[in-house]
Amino acid sequence: MTRIGSSDLDVFPLALGGNVFGWTADRDASFQILDAFHAGGGNFIDTADSYSAWVPGHTGGESEAIIGEWLAARRPEGVTVATKVSQHPDFTGLAAGNVRAAAEASLQRLGVSQIDLYYAHFDDAATPLEETVAAFGQLVTDGLVRYTAVSNYSAERIAAWVRIARELGVAEPIAIQPHYNLVHREIEQDIVPLAVAENLSLVPYYALAKGFLTGKYRSTDAEGHVSPRAAGASRYATPQGLQIIDVLDRIGQDHGVSIAATALAWLRAKPGVVAPIASASKLAQVDDLLDGARTDLTADEVATLDNVSEWTPADM
Repeated sequence: MTRIGSSDLDVFPLALGGNVFGWTADRDASFQILDAFHAGGGNFIDTADSYSAWVPGHTGGESEAIIGEWLAARRPEGVTVATKVSQHPDFTGLAAGNVRAAAEASLQRLGVSQIDLYYAHFDDAATPLEETVAAFGQLVTDGLVRYTAVSNYSAERIAAWVRIARELGVAEPIAIQPHYNLVHREIEQDIVPLAVAENLSLVPYYALAKGFLTGKYRSTDAEGHVSPRAAGASRYATPQGLQIIDVLDRIGQDHGVSIAATALAWLRAKPGVVAPIASASKLAQVDDLLDGARTDLTADEVATLDNVSEWTPADM
């Protein structure tokens, strides 16, 4: 287990992404995935109130509702659930009243009395940051939320959030959820140093680059792949990207684990990272995620992957 920031949340060093629940994984498949993850020691689940509003016929909140059903049916002990606000069609943005209403709706769908970790999903330039920070602080004061966090914020805005929270005397964020993986390392220039300096744990999403870092996509042509993310993943399959896959494959074989597990292990080894987020739409994929949380790379292996991934794909 590993500690999130300055909190008392001890979590498995990988978060199970709930974005697929109710989308590419129906209720039964989602229950199987959650059961296997928990049986393997997993206790950290990440979702958002907007998952999966993009699916025709969905309204948002489908993932939270499935997780809530699973929590009620299984009553697992020590599970940490993180969710987010700002993108649900009925609760867009981060105005104070909206944050409150969205949190109450998430609590109802999850069937819990308190949200363990509540993220501002995307920055809201239309709402003064002071208003948003105060609203999140009030949720903690009122007991609806244990800890707060931010996702998809710039380093400058994260620093401003922390400063404002201190000035207002309200709860400070304990975590940052950024886009971070072996083919997307830009945050190492600004967000990572800030996170380390402020003891803000990193919980990266797209940890497997939309599936590219599983090794399934070896061509920039997505034809033949049925995954909804195939087009995004295959864009990384350039000569440089495939070189990363080859190195992951070699290192993974030395540890007896998959390419995906090795990519997750690399991310876990980076400064500030407490638990990458990865999702599974099929039960068979869960073991790779669990391996990624249990595999520790050597310093030389991390350095090798650092060197081969010193490349930023164009237009990513």
